[in-house]
Amino acid sequence: MTKAALLALALLGAVPAVRADEPLWEAGLGAGWLRLPHYRGSSESHTWLLPVPYFVYRGDFLRADKDGARAMIFDGDRLDFDLSVGGSPPTKSNDSQARAGMPDLAPTFEIGPKMNVRLAQGAGWKLDLRVPVRAVVAVDDGLRVAGFNLEPVINIDSEAGGFNIGAQAGPLWGDRRLHDAFYSVAPEFATATRPAYTARGGYAGWQATAGVSRRVGRLWMGAFVRHDSVAGAAFAGSPLVTARSHTALGVAMSWVFAVSDARVADPR
Repeated sequence: MTKAALLALALLGAVPAVRADEPLWEAGLGAGWLRLPHYRGSSESHTWLLPVPYFVYRGDFLRADKDGARAMIFDGDRLDFDLSVGGSPPTKSNDSQARAGMPDLAPTFEIGPKMNVRLAQGAGWKLDLRVPVRAVVAVDDGLRVAGFNLEPVINIDSEAGGFNIGAQAGPLWGDRRLHDAFYSVAPEFATATRPAYTARGGYAGWQATAGVSRRVGRLWMGAFVRHDSVAGAAFAGSPLVTARSHTALGVAMSWVFAVSDARVADPR
């Protein structure tokens, strides 16, 4: 997955809410700034300046809006199921002191079903439980399943003063294959300061993310901050874990240059 796509996915949670009688789709392009750790548990980070696509689609089955890019499987008043996606950027071993001399970490693409339960709703806000289960596919010479993860979150969305504000938090779990790919150290890559290590599956820490956006005419602006902790994770003893927590940031602006003539009602 490209870095631009990753930033777009991170910021999708701040896309404006759907109103009645909205365009079926909107497309735009802009630029963004993104700072992410090399991987969860890394004390090293990288900063990118990159183009950011903006796309909103409000179809009956396929949607890309403030709740993310997804395919609707079942849509009820309080419960719905959709197909969610995610991903992580590549890490070059030459750029990471902790992984120096080890194989590069391939970029990953995540896809799987997500259950959404409406817990409460009021004027201008809603509170949901979201439970995605995703297969993690590594993209290197080909495509291979690198493992599975489970990332339930409590999510709240609200609107105030023309701003769309969202926040979510929850624990993470991953299977042995996934943790092995990121945190195991094979004997041939062990050094005096990096002992051999075999990662286990299980609890993977927690994340909390907050995002804000505003649409002014054709200009869309968004930002997010994410705090990530691996304290108590099944792989916390890995020598590749050099920080128990870290914070990621991203900001972006896009100009919406195309809007469909077709209109749709609020699908919520």
